[in-house]
Amino acid sequence: MTLLTGWGRTAPTVARVARPRSSEEVAELVRRASERGVVPRGLGRAYGDAAQNAGGLVLDCTGLTTWSLDESTGLVTAGAGISLHDLMTALVSKGWFVPVTPGTRHVTVGGAVAADVHGKNHHVDSSFGAHVRSLTLVTADGGSRTVTPADELFWATVGGMGLTGVIVEAVFQCVPIETSRVRVDVERTRDLDHTLETMTATDDRYRYTVAWIDLLASGARLGRSVLTRGDHASRAELPRGTEPLAFAPRTRLKAPPWAPNGLLNPLTVRAFNEAWYRKSRPATGLIQEIGPFFHPLDFVEGWNRVYGSNGFVQYQFVVPFGQEATLRRIVSRLSAEGVVSFLTVLKRFGPGTPGMLSFPMPGWTLALDIPAGRVGLARLLREFDEWVMEAGGRLYLAKDSRMSAQALATMYPRLDEWRKIRDEADQGGVFRSDLARRLAL
Repeated sequence: MTLLTGWGRTAPTVARVARPRSSEEVAELVRRASERGVVPRGLGRAYGDAAQNAGGLVLDCTGLTTWSLDESTGLVTAGAGISLHDLMTALVSKGWFVPVTPGTRHVTVGGAVAADVHGKNHHVDSSFGAHVRSLTLVTADGGSRTVTPADELFWATVGGMGLTGVIVEAVFQCVPIETSRVRVDVERTRDLDHTLETMTATDDRYRYTVAWIDLLASGARLGRSVLTRGDHASRAELPRGTEPLAFAPRTRLKAPPWAPNGLLNPLTVRAFNEAWYRKSRPATGLIQEIGPFFHPLDFVEGWNRVYGSNGFVQYQFVVPFGQEATLRRIVSRLSAEGVVSFLTVLKRFGPGTPGMLSFPMPGWTLALDIPAGRVGLARLLREFDEWVMEAGGRLYLAKDSRMSAQALATMYPRLDEWRKIRDEADQGGVFRSDLARRLAL
């Protein structure tokens, strides 16, 4: 029996945890699941309660780590429990890169599929599910089933948060690269409108783009940002003597085992934001390693602990293009309320996948981390939920810890379609989670 939380360290619950080492062990555990059901779990980087199952069984799938690469095509066959970190460490040296990486490489392949993760390249390459060629699932009866993009169950599983079966293996296409470096352009914007205009005009010139927003800036500086855009560097762009495919990322700092609540407050975050904005001087053609460009927070082990014992809420929404007024309204309100967010990032989404519960859609997505102990936070976020729904947007299930079932039904219009496919695949309701109960899934 183990006390589990998501990465936000809120709403802990106790479940029995098993650690299978093969698909056969997964099948046997699923067949023996109690009435409280079972849910798979990877490295615990879902921010809320998606990989928790109070009173039931949680399958720690990090032992499913076998993998292989077709070096001529870049097609990877990987166990669901292998992390993107371990895959990158092996793949980059062979001239391949994962098709999509979120802001941390410490997620499993199974988690990347179940959350249909997105990265800085969504406007060009969509999300992780778009690159998957097949999935092998352990189904509710303990059987095994391989599904492809031609199957409805495949798209119910991509973004389905582990509620259609246990992913034990995925086959997906990787991206060829010449080097382990990224050619980066940095630009500062003066306000939110300038940020949106610049991203709209220039994002399509780059494979990877993201904007960091100073959420505490106000007045004429409201929404000022640092834009970071990049592409994989060629061998010719590296300094002479550089090993082109060297890649050995590691953590450099470790967060303390405890931090006082309130460490991140308007004073400390405002000082950090000002320093970061000034430090990020405009530049063209910087050569950076993969780690600092894609995964800067991975340099700090256990960075989620700096929010204190109360933990934090990650709030990520997307609104369609044409609904920029809603984005401005939310940013303005956050600034006026003095809401602190250590990391606030804005991206442009391109076309999404056919996943019924997949989060991305063409539009603007904003993600922010807010200390969970803030007075009035629940009321404020409920108000934002209403604005997002009115704009035709949605929240990200992999980040959510407090959305209502009613909001989910409005935000995800294909929910009934997903339920029908899920019910056919799991007639006994074997696959369950705290998130599923909270959202009436």
